[in-house]
Amino acid sequence: MVVPSARAVRDARLKELIGQVHATNYRVHGARKIWHELNRQGHAVARCTVERLMRQMGVQGAVRGKRVITTLPGGQAERAPDLLDRDFVATTPNRCWAADFTHVKTWSTTVYAAFVVDTFSRRIVGWSAATVKETVFVLDALEMAVWQRDREQHPIRPGELIHHSDAGSQYTSFRLAEHLQAAGIAASIGSVGDAYDNALMESAIGLYKTELIKPRRPWKTLAQVELATAEWVDWYNHRRIHGEIGHIPPVEYETNHYIELTKPQVTTTT
Repeated sequence: MVVPSARAVRDARLKELIGQVHATNYRVHGARKIWHELNRQGHAVARCTVERLMRQMGVQGAVRGKRVITTLPGGQAERAPDLLDRDFVATTPNRCWAADFTHVKTWSTTVYAAFVVDTFSRRIVGWSAATVKETVFVLDALEMAVWQRDREQHPIRPGELIHHSDAGSQYTSFRLAEHLQAAGIAASIGSVGDAYDNALMESAIGLYKTELIKPRRPWKTLAQVELATAEWVDWYNHRRIHGEIGHIPPVEYETNHYIELTKPQVTTTT
């Protein structure tokens, strides 16, 4: 009887763990994220080991496709200035929200999905889906974001928040402009069709299409897209790790921020 080596036993266990992490994260994580997640779970393993075992397993992360431009110039309202100038770094929640939308083709119609992301934590704070590409569906995403922050007792404060988007007609409409003004939210608009002026949202929507929409095609109805999107957003916010915020989920990153704010300040005396 051949006794397996210690390395073979450990590799077998790690392959099982890698398979679990990959399966429970929409099968989209590559070696880097799986490596970080295993270490977060307390399994000390080298990244090169994860890469080697994933090759043996035939497991790989999702690969993004080409970007599809959905922006159409608006012009209904006086265009807001670009208040960010491509600087998406916020030092606290509810200082800058970025917004954009994409489309999903289904058997019955085209579904439009809009998202609002807090640039501090990369958290999706609001989203909506509709079969009409009008202002109402991007406004629904914004209202969800406001409601979400109210529910968590971290409401937005007039004069502190910037809402940044591209120059699509939905985001330059009078209706959205009036809503932002009434809520004390400053509107910020990037260049038409310039991905760099809303790069954070290009990234978030790219993940949505790569991790959820493309692998599960074909889609049949609006209801099917809505349910799957709700599940994906919950995973994205609470369990998906993000390298930009220290390889932890957005909700955890925000929680850590608020914990730090409540810690007593240590003063030193001379």
